[in-house]
Order: sequence, then structure tokens, then C-alpha cells
Amino acid sequence: MKILFLFCFYSLSFADEILLLTQFNKQDFQNKNLHEYVMSEKLDGVRGIWNGKTLKTRKDQIITPPSFFMKNFPSFALDGELWMGRNNFDSISSLIRTTHIDINLWKKVSYNVFDVPNACEEFNLNPCSLENRLQVLEKYLQENSNPYIKIIPQIPIKNEKHLNDFYENIVKNKGEGVVIRKNLGSYERGRSKQALKLKPYNDAECQVIGYTKGKGKFENQIGALICKTIDNKIIKIGSGLKDKDRKNPPSIGAIITYKFSGFTKNSLPRFPVFLRIRE
Repeated sequence: MKILFLFCFYSLSFADEILLLTQFNKQDFQNKNLHEYVMSEKLDGVRGIWNGKTLKTRKDQIITPPSFFMKNFPSFALDGELWMGRNNFDSISSLIRTTHIDINLWKKVSYNVFDVPNACEEFNLNPCSLENRLQVLEKYLQENSNPYIKIIPQIPIKNEKHLNDFYENIVKNKGEGVVIRKNLGSYERGRSKQALKLKPYNDAECQVIGYTKGKGKFENQIGALICKTIDNKIIKIGSGLKDKDRKNPPSIGAIITYKFSGFTKNSLPRFPVFLRIRE
């Protein structure tokens, strides 16, 4: 593959019509009432947004599962994660991207719902809580079963130890982390301070705007990705790239996820490591 080393600048266009999680900060959380929050496992899958007619990715790309998978999907909107189990992100991501429908693989997928975005308005819920919104789907599934639709359990947080034990158990068993959400309140669109992610590392997204040329054993490949962060800072990401990524790197304009260890004194991500192309 001939790689063109260039620097092209694109404006970041992240989804702002769906819920986006904020990084958990223990210090900021100390003044909050833990009893107002629920916790659940953060599933490392592909975001699936059901609008009542079509299933789409976070980037608004249509997902086309086989008909058996879509049986009895409701007429109201759902927000969730298409998942194949822990440590299977590459498998579910590949399945979603391909145009070939692999029936056997789709039988291993579940659609794990964590919210019913418009339930408060459509069903006049009072109070408008996460618990009540999910109960709308639970009641629907009792009469319209679909074994592939799962509701992610939302566990009320008793205290800090309860949260820490839950988190440590998930991480120990190779889960991605924990989602912490305020129970009382409507579905938020965009980056939410009431919906948090607690993980062993910080992660974020950026847009690929160019490449650096590889040297030594990486000659004729890329050395690093040049990315523009969501707050318009320019960073280089070389760590975490596999040989296949260096030979066929994410395209210019692609959104990628990277992890990092805090920030430098210049507010840049410290030790950024490539994780994956976002969908």
C-alpha cells in the first residue's frame, strides 16, 4: 500500500444527539449523593441506536442484522450496545462493518439497552427516571419477546465501597469498566455530567488528520497518527499500532479511540495509545 503522508484539517463532528459519557473524577464525585446514582457494567461493543424503524451506529450508519434478530423491536426509540461478550470488540466491530450477513455470528450478539430516550414524553412518565424508562421496555418485552434484546441491570449504589467492589470485580474479570448514572432525570443528549464512565485508564476520541513517516522497520509504513482532539489540540499517536494498522492506517477523517495516562503541564494527553477505530 502506498501511503500518502499529509496533513489535512477537518472539523470534528461528534454525535450530539445521543448520550455521551464523561470521565469519572472521584474528587468531583465526593460532594454528590451516591444514593441518587445507579451503576452498571460498561460493555465494550458497538453503539446501537434504534429510532423505531432503523438501527444505526453512533455515526448514523445503518446496521442491517438478520430478520430473526430484529423480531419484535418496538416502535419507540432505544439506546444500547451491540455486544458479543468481554474482549470481543474486534469481532462485533467487524461484523457490523461487513456487508455479508453471518447468521451464526449474529446469533452470538445481544442488543443491550441502557435507555429508552423518548419514554418520558411518549408514555407520560412521572417521575422521569432511568428506572421508569427501562420499565417501559421491560413491560413491552413481556408481551413481545425477543431473546436478543437485553436490559442492562442498573444497580442502586449503596456507598463508595459498594461502587469500588463492583468496579474491581468487573476489571478483575476483564470487563471494560463501570457506567455511573443519575437515576432521576431525563435522557440527556450530548456530553453529560450525570452519566460517567469509570475505567482503569482515561480514554478519549480524536480525528485522524495525517500521518508521520515510519523509520527503520516501519519504513514505507506510517510511524504515527496525527490527530486533532475534541478540544482542537494536535497530538501524535504511535503506541498501540499493530503492523496491520501501520500498513493500512485509519483513513484521514476517521474517528479513533485512544487511551492515556492523565495530562501534561500543557494539558495534552500523556502517553496516548491507539485502541481502535470508532465503529
